[in-house]
Amino acid sequence: MVNKHPLPGSERTVEQGSKVVGQCDPAERIEVFVMLRRQQQAQFDALMSRIEAGDPGVKPISREALAKDYGAAPDDIAKVKAFATQHGLTVVREDAAARSVVLGGTIAQFQNAFAVKLEHYEHHTAGQFRGRTGTISVPDDLHGVVEAVMGLDNRPQARPHFRIRPPFQPARGHQVSFTPPQLASLYHFPQGDGGGECVGIIELGGGYDTADLKSYFASLGVASPTVKSVGVDQGSNQPSGDPNGPDGEVTLDIEIVGAIAPGAKIAVYFTQNSDAGFIDAVSRAVHDTTNKPTVISISWGGPESNWTSQSLQAFNGVLQSAAALGVTVCAASGDSGSSDGASGGDQVDFPASSPYVLACGGTNLTASGTSISHEAVWNDGAEGGASGGGVSRAFPVPAWQKGLSATASSGGKTALSGRGVPDVAGDASPVTGYSVLIDGTQTVVGGTSAVAPLWAALIARINAAKGQPAGFINPKLYRTPGVCNDITQGNNGSFAASAGWDACTGLGSPNGQKVAAAL
Repeated sequence: MVNKHPLPGSERTVEQGSKVVGQCDPAERIEVFVMLRRQQQAQFDALMSRIEAGDPGVKPISREALAKDYGAAPDDIAKVKAFATQHGLTVVREDAAARSVVLGGTIAQFQNAFAVKLEHYEHHTAGQFRGRTGTISVPDDLHGVVEAVMGLDNRPQARPHFRIRPPFQPARGHQVSFTPPQLASLYHFPQGDGGGECVGIIELGGGYDTADLKSYFASLGVASPTVKSVGVDQGSNQPSGDPNGPDGEVTLDIEIVGAIAPGAKIAVYFTQNSDAGFIDAVSRAVHDTTNKPTVISISWGGPESNWTSQSLQAFNGVLQSAAALGVTVCAASGDSGSSDGASGGDQVDFPASSPYVLACGGTNLTASGTSISHEAVWNDGAEGGASGGGVSRAFPVPAWQKGLSATASSGGKTALSGRGVPDVAGDASPVTGYSVLIDGTQTVVGGTSAVAPLWAALIARINAAKGQPAGFINPKLYRTPGVCNDITQGNNGSFAASAGWDACTGLGSPNGQKVAAAL
């Protein structure tokens, strides 16, 4: 008799607005992503607390050292393989560094292996997906070894954080747009083209058209960067021809990074929009020994409450590895203000709320000539979008945010009870947006989606000039807050901008040369 243990944090309930519409075909083949515990966890935690404290004596570790010392133990991988064999599952891929084993098999085999029931659900916004309720179970010998099992259900996990400017806007102030090089100059980015660096971009669907990129960079008089598509799981570069869909996200991200750091190689990791796909794509980018990105830009996310705790912790573990490797991860903080589009109070967006990423919020920017004349929190009202920001319920206050407080729109300050989001900001309002070319159409786009690649391109320039990665930059930025333009006007719903850090724009928008000096 094999004892089954429920996997902590794997509980799923039926999401509001979802209903079961049918059974899964037991013979259908799927892939499931299994994440294992880290070797020498205590030693790794000690290293991380020095990195989090911004200890200048800590150098990033190599991908090889991370795999050997802090990857999955060979014995643990062997146990998962034995379990797979026992249940007729195949090992599709294993990666000790990423602590992951991908298993393939039929729905019937997986239901039996993990003691779950998979059914087809329908949800008014998410459409049809494969789902489950209750917990996932593992046998005695995997108890404590397996940290997460993802991919049994494939509900859409995240949404892109970009907003296309509507073609008709009643006269609400003056509409302007900027090219990425214009913003780099307004934000005093240091000179350089990011030569020799690689920027990783994570995409959960859509694709880019090489002809778009060629004509866009040519129109800016910028050399076309090298763009490489990396398929993760069943993902690939698949443009749909719809600029309002994920193509808009993919193209926006590449065009911003490429226009500001054309000398950097851009690796675009395409995957499925599910928690398993999202985590696996970020993990592949972090541990990629071929392209070796030193900066990763993520413009997708969802409210913290949409994640199971196993997924949240597994993803956070991948981001922790990125910090240990000296890879800077920039993530969009969301476009739906302090609620993050969730019902029932304020929420922050994950992965932006992970303490191991640079969370990027949004501003509305007015320029006069070559300088910024006004910058406030991006908030175009309920329909128009606003900078995501607030206080995490999932993560405690990081060392570098100790003593900070959030200013409420109603007045009054409250000491942070969890990780504060965002860390920094940049132009994000579609009213003062970015001119880009998507699916053959000149378009103006905003959203915090644009801010993550903007900061990623700045870091790429800094890394190239320095000849080494800036790595996990949050502690350094919070120690030298004057490197950002402090935004003190506006709100994102429940939170207001204020002097110093706030839960709308973080420390503010970049003064690139000062950021470079601080790093």
